[in-house]
Amino acid sequence: MTAAFPFSAIVGQDDMKRAMILTAIEPGLGGVLVFGDRGTGKSTAVRALAALLPPIRMIDGSPINAERPEDTPDWSTAPLGEMVERPTPVVDLPLGVTEDRVTGALDIERALTLGEKAFQPGLLARANRGYLYIDEVNLLEDHIVDLLLDVAQSGENVVEREGLSIRHAARFVLVGSGNPEEGELRPQLLDRFGLSVEVRSPQNIEERIEVIRRRDAYERDTEAFMVTWQAEDALIRDRILAARSALRTVQSPDEVLRDCATLCIAIGADGLRGELTLLRAARALAAYESDAAVTRAHLTQVAPLALSHRLRRDPLDEAGSATRIARAMAEVWG
Repeated sequence: MTAAFPFSAIVGQDDMKRAMILTAIEPGLGGVLVFGDRGTGKSTAVRALAALLPPIRMIDGSPINAERPEDTPDWSTAPLGEMVERPTPVVDLPLGVTEDRVTGALDIERALTLGEKAFQPGLLARANRGYLYIDEVNLLEDHIVDLLLDVAQSGENVVEREGLSIRHAARFVLVGSGNPEEGELRPQLLDRFGLSVEVRSPQNIEERIEVIRRRDAYERDTEAFMVTWQAEDALIRDRILAARSALRTVQSPDEVLRDCATLCIAIGADGLRGELTLLRAARALAAYESDAAVTRAHLTQVAPLALSHRLRRDPLDEAGSATRIARAMAEVWG
């Protein structure tokens, strides 16, 4: 199995990498939506970050990657083995997937051969404690996207049909990617993603050359390339783990809460998801940078990630979302 491309070796795409790191620190952010050109490293970044993170400890045979015997659901019929270490799971959700395949359903084979009602776990069970990646999320049926967002937020998959009543842990980071030219997500669904990023193909010739150089080196001698970048990846891993430990101790002063509220009012964000996501993302960034408290500087860095997909459409304003947010920050914060 070919090793994933090193996260630290990805050229440019700083916003996308920052968003991925923040979700690794604070999974409760609600996932990342990455829109942009094809071939800009969207799926590469997801797999690279998952490979960079420490392996998860789980019970061999657990259908939900459980860390303790008591966490394994009672519907599981697979024999449980000893504790093992496995890479952080990355599960791809294909287009055209059915709800049964996502959530799990009645095991038809056992029902027919043994006359027993048994649960066949779905993709959500496999993604527990890892990442669920959806390419072309804007082409996925809305009710499937809605279901995924509900589970990602609650951390639990509930299946009640065909005489089954099943619950199991489903804590994962949801990453959706797509090309806006092929269709957009409904605003109601957009708002429920925690962070969003727009990526473009690099226009700087030197940057494009560096992309080619690194990809070619990776494909020609993967092992040597991985050795070259392992120290950089290890540094990012250590910072993520330290940030996870420090996250609860990072302070959020009242003036920062006021900044969050005034900015969201200025851009016309509906509801309170914008403020909460902005605060959580800024706190994760503060932890990653080893700062004891959230400041306006942290908010400034994460505001485009947390708020660009929550802007109200203004047909008279042709400025991009990042420009509109920067303008709003200048107006309300001075």
